[in-house]
Formats: sequence, structure tokens, C-alpha cells
Amino acid sequence: MRQVISRDFGWYYLLLLAAMVCFCVFFIVTPAGQIRLGDPHSEPEHSKFSWLAMLFSAGMGIGLVFYGAAEPLSHFAVSAPASEVGSRQALEDALKYTFFHWGIHAWAAYGLVALAIAYFQFRKKESILLSVTLKPLLGKRAEGFIGTLVDSATIFATVVGVATSLGYGAIQINSGLHFLLQAPESQTVQMLIIAVTTVLFLLSAMSGVSRGVKLLSNLNVILALVLLVCVICAGPTVLILNNFVDSIGSYIQGFFRMSFRTAAYDAARNLWIQQWTIFYWAWWLSWTPFVGIFIARISKGRTIREFLVHVMLVPTLLTMLWFSAFGTLSIHLQTTGIELIDLDTENVLFGALAHCPFGFFLSILAVFLIFSFFITSADSAVFVLAMLSEHGALHPTNRTKLIWGVLLSVLAGSLLAAGGLDALQNVLIIVALPFSVAVVLMMIALYIELEHERNEMDLYIKPHTYPEKDKPFRSYEN
Repeated sequence: MRQVISRDFGWYYLLLLAAMVCFCVFFIVTPAGQIRLGDPHSEPEHSKFSWLAMLFSAGMGIGLVFYGAAEPLSHFAVSAPASEVGSRQALEDALKYTFFHWGIHAWAAYGLVALAIAYFQFRKKESILLSVTLKPLLGKRAEGFIGTLVDSATIFATVVGVATSLGYGAIQINSGLHFLLQAPESQTVQMLIIAVTTVLFLLSAMSGVSRGVKLLSNLNVILALVLLVCVICAGPTVLILNNFVDSIGSYIQGFFRMSFRTAAYDAARNLWIQQWTIFYWAWWLSWTPFVGIFIARISKGRTIREFLVHVMLVPTLLTMLWFSAFGTLSIHLQTTGIELIDLDTENVLFGALAHCPFGFFLSILAVFLIFSFFITSADSAVFVLAMLSEHGALHPTNRTKLIWGVLLSVLAGSLLAAGGLDALQNVLIIVALPFSVAVVLMMIALYIELEHERNEMDLYIKPHTYPEKDKPFRSYEN
């Protein structure tokens, strides 16, 4: 089924993600960008650093560590996107396509869904549910069967996505411990890792967003920056920086071509696009419910323009620098005769760090970072699931968080034991297709509501009318 979707609906995913990027740019440059996510004069609840740290940690933090060294290496030495494996063109394309898969498109998908949820929650005084974003189109029917279906799909996608992430995170932590301490790579160790992290992420989640989640997210970004700087300094520094600058230029130059590339007359290239680009586009879409709700929850008080510019650009730039450092390191080692492509994906990072000065200590830092990202992803998910279970409550009870935390860990452990993580990942990709219909409707509804409010405020250069407190402008009530 996943192969059928990738083959027959790849064009649709490419158009949808491109449209989401265009929508974000449109909202940034139009007067609607001045509208605040909250009352007209409300202020942000979190500092900019903590806000960006939390959204980055929830969005893709652990994925960067998992694929940072492995994906660019794969595009160069295993399966090249548009040329022969190991060629000069494959070398140049390796980072460009990695930037493409993890850059603007991914964060536009997260940002647009998060914007819709935050706008209706804080500006329209609705609950923090995906279903309420459809009210401009569906009216009260958004609270009926259709709304229940959308919110149920949100819970399902969040559970499946986070359980998969927890399973793969446990595998990579186990790999790091094996490299550092010769701990056995076994399901028993991985289960123990899940058990320990469950206790820690539950403690974090139950302490609230402003305490445990924020503190851990800040720690994540600090650890990530330290590891990044160390790798840049310990690796081929000049090559990393040259590759970073050159690949940004290639990414910008090829942005539109890559965004619409299907390789319609080249079966081999088309298959690569299905296996990589279409997979990522479906993966990011399937994660938008969880990440979107969490980003929305922490974004009260920011203008739409500020929100979208920061969500789309800051994580993208950090992601580019990360892949430049770790990808250049792994490719450099491969071209100098050190065979990294024979390693499993979760081992490539540690295999590359082993050939750096102070590699043992860098690997210790990497394990701590994976562990920290692991906990942050889980506590964010527990918080989101608890909010959804209590009909969008901004401060869900600890009892609900505890239940969801235990269920997530049991599911991740069970699938890990049964070897079902890949199957669960496939299910999530399949779910992304029907969910994308809700995303399309959400985009239309958001445009309708923002245009309505802009007209009510007489907003062209500056607003002339503000909504009264607790009496927002709502098109679906007129």
C-alpha cells in the first residue's frame, strides 16, 4: 500500500508541500502577517530562545542525530538522487537534497498547521483541536462526526509517530552504549532504555511546559551546539564550511526544480524520488498534528509574520549547518578509504566520530544528546495527547499524562520486541494521505478567516479596528 501511494500520489504530495510553502510566504508578506496570535496587545509567554528550542526539539531534534551523518553519505555512496553513485555530481547533490528534505518544506508544513491551530486557539478563543480550524468551512458540523474523525486521526498519528520515534531512539542509544562501553546490542537493553526514559519524560511532562519541557529543550539546543562546534573544529573544518556555503547556494538555485521534480521519463530516478522525497513529504505531513499542536501551544502572543519567519528559517539554517558538519565528515572519511556505508544507519554517527580527535568524548556527548532529545520528544507528545484527550485543555491533568506516557512506552517496547517498527512507520505514511485532505481544508479555512478579520480590522497598512476582548471577529458566526 505504501508503494502504491508513493507511486500514484507522489505528484500530489509535491504540489501540496509546495502550496504550503507558498501559503506561508503569502501570510508573511501580506498585511495579515501583522495579526497577533492572541489578543491585539498580548505578549509572548516564552523567550525567543526557549520558544525556538522547544519547537526545534519537538519537530525533528532526534532525527538530526539519527540521520545527520548517514543521509548525506547515502546520497553520495549508496543511492544518488540524479547521477552515478560516487561521482562528483553525487558529491555535490548529497547535501543539496538533504537540505531539501529537512529544510523549508518540512518547517512550512509544521508552521502552517501550527499557525492555524494557534490562530483559532488564541485569537478566536476556540479549543486547541485541529477540528476547530475547519469551522469557517463546516460551521457547527466541525464539532460533530467530521470533527471527531479529524481529532481521532490526530491522536492516532501522534501515538504511532512517537512510538516509532521512541523505538528507533532506543536502538540508537543502545548503539552508542555498545560503541562506548561494549554494552550488548539487544532488545533487553533497549527495553531498559525505554523504561528509564519513560520515568524521566513523565517527570518532565508532569512538571509542565514552562518547567521540565522548556528546561530540557534549552539543554538540547546547548548540547547540540556544543557537539556541532566540536565536530566542525575536529573534522575537516574548511571543507565543512565551504560545503555549507556552496550547498546553500545549490539548494536555493535548485529549490523550484527539486520541489516539482518527478523524473516522469526516468524510472530509476522516479523510484529514488518515491523512496526519499515522497517518503519525507508524507512523513512530515503525518507528524504535523503532534508538532503543530505543540508549537501552537507555546506560540501565544507572537505575530503571524514573526511566527512563520522564525519557524521556517531558524530551524532550517541550524539543520543545514548540522548536516554540513556531520555529512561532510562522513563523506570525507568514506572518500579517504574508511568504509562507513557498511554500518547500519544508527551506527554511522559513532563510526564517523570514532575517527575524530577526542572521538570517545564526542560520542559520549552524542549519546547524552540523543537521550535528551528522546525525552523531550516524548514529554511533548505526552503533553499533546493529554490536551487532546481533555478536549483541548491547555493544562491537562497529570493523571492523563501518566496514562499516555505508559501507553506510549508499552507500545514502543512491544513493537520493538516484535520487530514491528518499520510496519508502524508504513502505517503512518499511509495515514498521511487521508489526513492531507484535512490539511487542504485547513489551509482554505485559515485563508477565509484571516481575510475576514483583515476586512473587519480594515487592515491594509495599519489596523483601524480591533476586536473587543473575548469577542473575536468570527466569519462562521455571521
